[in-house]
Amino acid sequence: MKLCIAEKPSVGKEIARIVGANIRKDGFYEGNGYLVSWTFGHFCTLKSPDDYSDDWKRWNLEFLPMIPPKFQIKLIDNAGVQKQFSILQSLITQCDEVINCGDAGIEGELIQRWVLAKALCNKPVKRLWISSMTDEAITEGFKNLKEGSAYDLLYAAGNARAIGDWLLGMNASRLYTVKYANGKGVLSIGRVQTPTLALIVNRFNEILHFKSETYWELKTNYRAVIFNSTKRKFTVKEEAIKILEEIKQHDFEIISSTKKNANESPLPLFDLTGLQVECNKKFNFTADDTLKHIQKLYEQKLVTYPRVDTTYLPENMHPKIKTILQDMKPYEKYTTVLLDKPIKKSKKVFDDKKITDHHAIIPTGVEPYSSMPIVEKQVYDTIARRFIAAFYPDCVSANTTVLGDVYGN
Repeated sequence: MKLCIAEKPSVGKEIARIVGANIRKDGFYEGNGYLVSWTFGHFCTLKSPDDYSDDWKRWNLEFLPMIPPKFQIKLIDNAGVQKQFSILQSLITQCDEVINCGDAGIEGELIQRWVLAKALCNKPVKRLWISSMTDEAITEGFKNLKEGSAYDLLYAAGNARAIGDWLLGMNASRLYTVKYANGKGVLSIGRVQTPTLALIVNRFNEILHFKSETYWELKTNYRAVIFNSTKRKFTVKEEAIKILEEIKQHDFEIISSTKKNANESPLPLFDLTGLQVECNKKFNFTADDTLKHIQKLYEQKLVTYPRVDTTYLPENMHPKIKTILQDMKPYEKYTTVLLDKPIKKSKKVFDDKKITDHHAIIPTGVEPYSSMPIVEKQVYDTIARRFIAAFYPDCVSANTTVLGDVYGN
């Protein structure tokens, strides 16, 4: 019996359907030689200082820094989590092999590994590693299961990050609270939150202390073209007027005209950060809003895995692009011109050296349903148009620079 553990119930349901585990039980599916269960996000966390030492229960500078001799994990104090973990623990004892079906990323690996460690799992572990939730991707993933040990370094990285967060957060928060809070609350310090807060505060202070400055520039309108003076901006109006009066005494002569052609390549495909920035500019979505919407699109099989940090596709994906474009029926007026000829294989799009865990966010070719919420449509449309544009030819433009002179130099 093989036990598949997904990261959330909705994914578990899809995997169960694909592998033929059609019998629904309490907290899992069963059938066709498979058990399929799930977590729902983080089940385990690192133990708090209070769990290690009675001395660490007190917020006292005398006991800083707090560095446990060995970091340990515990279950989150939640009745639902504890019930589902008990189910997983029981299933692990029944199975012959565990298939880690967590999200294919550092956080997904950490979540699943901590659960397996807490359950004292000693069964062989395989890893399902997929970038899309389509039936084809899941089926192909099960045909190409990896050894769980192949992702030991990814787990080590996630574990190290969690420990680093603990060391900084627990120690620095107590240090700053005891020294500077004056009993008015906790001063929370974190690896991400503190630098982010500093950026916000610094930017706020720049805006608060910004002082506008009046300046003057010299321009002229000649044959419906605005010419800008190569002189500096003038902070003293009289200086600008003086030079203007000098210029009026001379004829304006065109001395050169230079035309340069420029190629503008399509914008890169989206990684998560790029998509969040674009959706903020276009729709005023927060980063969390965009992440929430694209996660829903991923679970609905409409786009590939969202938590990525690359804008490239693997080279072996090139043959699949034409099929994806053909399946994007709502965008036929944009894709038809591409499908009439071979899809170009540009290094600006396909590059194995620029990919680690996952490739850029792209549509899967699954057609969006008509009743999709407008916010999800907006995110999907943004991804779809950027994907299609990536295979269009470069845009050729021309820039003309004209110089004029009034001094006869």
